[in-house]
Amino acid sequence: MKKILALLSVAALLLTSCGSVPITGRKQLNLVSDSEVLQSSLQSYTSFMSTAKVSTQKTQSAQVTRVGKNIAAATEAYLKAVGMESEIKNYAWEFNLVKSDEVNAWCMPGGKIVVYEGIMKLVSSDDELAVVLGHEVAHAVAKHANERMSQQMLAQTGANVLGVITQGKSNTTQAVAQQVYGLGAQYGVMQPFSRKHESEADYMGLVLMSIAGYNPDVAITFWQKMSAASSAKVPEFLSSHPSDATRIKQIQEKLPEVKKNYCTGKK
Repeated sequence: MKKILALLSVAALLLTSCGSVPITGRKQLNLVSDSEVLQSSLQSYTSFMSTAKVSTQKTQSAQVTRVGKNIAAATEAYLKAVGMESEIKNYAWEFNLVKSDEVNAWCMPGGKIVVYEGIMKLVSSDDELAVVLGHEVAHAVAKHANERMSQQMLAQTGANVLGVITQGKSNTTQAVAQQVYGLGAQYGVMQPFSRKHESEADYMGLVLMSIAGYNPDVAITFWQKMSAASSAKVPEFLSSHPSDATRIKQIQEKLPEVKKNYCTGKK
């Protein structure tokens, strides 16, 4: 009976905790409220910015702010047009350039986006910067952080259920089951979902930058430059990101559709 109740509890959790990603329509698991995620992320962002060295490169800082605001405005306009503006009603967009040679940018839920000076060395135009910021805005709009937290919560729940199912078995059997579950959760679920998030953000970023009037074609050359600049090459199945070749191939496949349906030609 305990086994049945445990399995039923997981099934009920899954059935009542689904949402949809804007633009792609993909169903996603969402076990945490926006308010919880936004409060936590704001604390983390505030803590980071309190110690980060804000860039003194005025031209580049202005570029990050300008392009970021353009994409944010296009994002809000799109969501309003499709009746999903409530998805980001509590967002307050911020775009900051910080001093660091790291080739990176990241996004916090709620629209807090940080770009490192290192990645600006690969950016030769507003269009290329729009590739970066479109990708990061997409992560926020798709609520990938919420989904990742939900996956981890579900993984913990699954581990607890497994303990019930293997109850009465030998200690060795239970230990092996937990080990296999841990490996399966990490490499069978967590990592692929992270790669799925990256690929989804690539596609959504192309859409958002196109709506904002930027040229999505530059995404190919930009990611080629990113690939050339990357020193860490790990097997794709162990990585949280798609391989460079996979990412570029996926973008090439999506570009015709994006250009046909979303390019505005404003810029």
